[in-house]
This record gives sequence, structure tokens and C-alpha cells, in this order.
Amino acid sequence: MKRRRPRKSGLRLTATLGAALAFLCLPGVLAIAGVNDVPSSTRSRAAVAETAPALQADLAAAGLELGAPVYLRLTKEPAVMTAYVRAPDGLYEPFRSWPVCAYSGKLGPKKSEGDLQAPEGFYAVAPGQMNPASSYHLSFDLGYPNAFDRAHGRTGSYLMVHGSCVSIGCYAMTDEAIEEIWTLVGAAMDQGEESVPVHIFPFPMTAANLQRHAGDPNAAFWRDLAPAWEAFDATGEVPDVAVRDGAYVLAGTQ
Repeated sequence: MKRRRPRKSGLRLTATLGAALAFLCLPGVLAIAGVNDVPSSTRSRAAVAETAPALQADLAAAGLELGAPVYLRLTKEPAVMTAYVRAPDGLYEPFRSWPVCAYSGKLGPKKSEGDLQAPEGFYAVAPGQMNPASSYHLSFDLGYPNAFDRAHGRTGSYLMVHGSCVSIGCYAMTDEAIEEIWTLVGAAMDQGEESVPVHIFPFPMTAANLQRHAGDPNAAFWRDLAPAWEAFDATGEVPDVAVRDGAYVLAGTQ
């Protein structure tokens, strides 16, 4: 089994003229001629134009590229979202983490419309779920309810990751953070990633954390989430998660 080699997250660098020019030459990043039709607006185009040159420089310093496939992993405790970017060797490397500015509810999945809970589970964001004209600066829809949620009769709609740092069931970021995330995700889509996986966990899925929460009513659900966390940490490859008989399973498992 392959294991990811350790790599430090990219450091913030001051964008140089050379980085800016290189960015402008990257096909599709400005959603002009990308592979996928990522929606855009005056606001989103301005955010990309301002954010992308520094992101590209930071990625290059980490041996990564803007436009490479992206994987987003979020935990509620601590409230952090991390972007992993696929390196030239095919493994995903940690690039940048942002604090989640606000989310509503507590540990545990969303179960019904109006419960004010933010979702937990395995979601994917396609170009049509990107909203460049959001009331909360920029946003993308997580795709809740997914197949697992529907199998369990869970209800809710318009569960987003967005800016403006205010949440009613969504994951709210600062405007600066959502601009960086939007640019990374949009560039990946423009270069051919059909959907960006977003995996949401209550906390890091360590044995110690699972034991600490063993008495919680959601403990069985959380144990079902753990194999995907463990598989990614072990291999550096984003696991293919399916729903079978109302349960999350990793592709290739019985």
C-alpha cells in the first residue's frame, strides 16, 4: 500500500509579476475556455483575477499546480476546511487550511429541514452547484441530501459552503477564504475535474476520538465515516465512497 510522503502546506507568498503572467497563460482558469462550464459573475471573475496569481505561486512552491484536481476535507471540531491538491505523482497533498468561520448546530449529521444542523458525510460539487452571485459573497451547494441521506429519509436543501461568516445550516467562511476555495475549485473544474469531493467529518477520525464519543447517539454513523478518513490518510488517494443497503461503503469492499 502506498503511503503519502509528508509535505508541508504551501506558505503564503507575495505574488510576483512572473507568477501573474504565468497565471494568465493557464488555459481555462478565468472560465473563458474551460472544459466544464463553471458559472461566473463580475464578482467571481474579480475574485479569481485578484486571488489566482498568489495561489499559483504558493502552489508552485509546494510542487503543485493551479487547475489540478482538488479534494476538500472539513471537520467541525476543530472547525477547519483543508484543500488537498493532486500532485504530479497522482497523490493528493495538503495545500491550505482555513478556519470555518461559522456553522450552525452541533456535532452530528443533518437529519431534517429546519433542524439547523450542518451536514456530515460524503458530498461532491459539480460546476452547476457553483453560485457566483450568492447573497453570501460566493458559494457552492454541497448536494445535500445525497444518496445516503435520502435512504434515511433526511430532508433539507440549499446546504452551502459560502462567505460572509454567517450560518443557518451551512458552513460559512470569511470572504477571503471562500475566494481562495472558489478559485481552486473553479480552476480544477475548468481543467476537467467533473466534481470536487467534499468530505465532512465531526472530528478527525482517530481511534481516540471515536472512543471519546463512543456513547454519543451518532457513534455508529461516525464509525461508518471513519474508513474513508483512514483510507485517504494511508494512501493519499481520495476514496471512492458508495451507498449500499443504506450504508456508506468504500469501493471494492464487501
